[in-house]
Amino acid sequence: MIMKKLLRLGMALLLPVAAVLVVVYKAVNQAPSPELPQYEQVLEIFDEGGCLSCHSADPKLPFYAKLPVAGKVIMKDIDSGYRAYDMTKFMEELKVDGEVSPVDLAKIEKVVLDDRMPMAKYYLVHWGSSLTAAKRAIVLDWIHSRRAEMYNDNLPVSRAAEPVRPIDTYIEYDPAKAELGFDLFHDTRLSVDNTVSCASCHSLSTAGVDNHQYSHGVNDLMGGVNAPTVFNAVYNFVQFWDGRAATLAAQAAGPPVNPVEMASPSFEMIVAKLKSDKKFAKRFNAVYPDGINEANLTDAIEHFERTLLTPGSRFDKWLMGDDAAITPEELEGYELFKKYDCATCHAGQNLGGLSYELMGLRRHYFAERGLELTEEDNGRYKETKQERDRHRFKVPGLRNVEHTWPYYHDGTRHTLEEAVSDMGKYQSGVELTQAEVDKITAFLKTLTGEYQGKPVTTTNSPEDIHGHE
Repeated sequence: MIMKKLLRLGMALLLPVAAVLVVVYKAVNQAPSPELPQYEQVLEIFDEGGCLSCHSADPKLPFYAKLPVAGKVIMKDIDSGYRAYDMTKFMEELKVDGEVSPVDLAKIEKVVLDDRMPMAKYYLVHWGSSLTAAKRAIVLDWIHSRRAEMYNDNLPVSRAAEPVRPIDTYIEYDPAKAELGFDLFHDTRLSVDNTVSCASCHSLSTAGVDNHQYSHGVNDLMGGVNAPTVFNAVYNFVQFWDGRAATLAAQAAGPPVNPVEMASPSFEMIVAKLKSDKKFAKRFNAVYPDGINEANLTDAIEHFERTLLTPGSRFDKWLMGDDAAITPEELEGYELFKKYDCATCHAGQNLGGLSYELMGLRRHYFAERGLELTEEDNGRYKETKQERDRHRFKVPGLRNVEHTWPYYHDGTRHTLEEAVSDMGKYQSGVELTQAEVDKITAFLKTLTGEYQGKPVTTTNSPEDIHGHE
């Protein structure tokens, strides 16, 4: 009898406490006022969610972070969160309703759809951080609205929320400058011994690459990094794997004076060569009144490279509403591509080129690669000297990827199937089945577009290349 009375008393006490807790929980998890601008609603949700507690370089630690056990767990979570995604720039842009990266939108959308963040052990302590259904709806609606504004591509409603978009058929450029740029792109006089041009490593007949693990420069010197494609490079937010060039023009200024690539001692030497060609100089001066100089040479090449778009892929046709453009297997591959977070980095029109990401996010790629580390393996760290940037690289675009082998900055994967399987392992932390690899590979092959009305392809074969590496 005494026990029953105690139980009844306990229940009588617990029920009011539980009711109070429910009321408090609902109170601290209310959605932002609909009277606020949409971006301010989203900002409030992320602020209350404590996103920067893990996804920033300088998080504000709670008092219990100083406790031995709790502190160890917290610091591990913070390290993992920051390693995967730094939200600082995104939050700064959000405060002023500024320009937001498609990658930020894709990453946030995925964790919201999967209900992965915040982690339970976080929101159980910080009640106001819980992402309720109402909050998720606000965030997702804002993401879709920003995409529509960003691309203004009027995709069908069924495709409008996709994290990837069709390639433009035209980007503004100056035709006269582009014509000069085409000639310069193929001009071996940019090299010290007149043997190597830009096209030597980025041939338009081989998908904008050379299909070598490492490119060969003057005197057959070999570089230390795989040459990325020049097709659709205009969509990249920076150029080179390590991002050391902010523009296409800045990128074009690098190889001519690189001692391994074209090895010209200076642009002054290149300028002198070109000026001695009276016919070329006359053409050039008609377009650039201040004549031949480094800035104008690289500007002309940039205008040419702005023309290197490859629209017309089967996947783009599907995005624009043609359901028959891709097969059910290819569509399944695309869904897997999104399911395993591939589209959080390979987003936008070029399916990449918009962020730096860690090579080996879920597993240590370089420890398992079986090769000694090189200077190029440092990636973005080469430029910033920030430890977080070690092994971070600009994400490559995936357009025409079936023809741009070998893959990765180190060119160690010669088949698309190998690359897909490894990306699952090292970046997504999953062991893809062979069926999944086949479907994702099939999807990736739908990304092959057209250049000047003809399908992008390569005249090389893996067998030919492997025999000459």
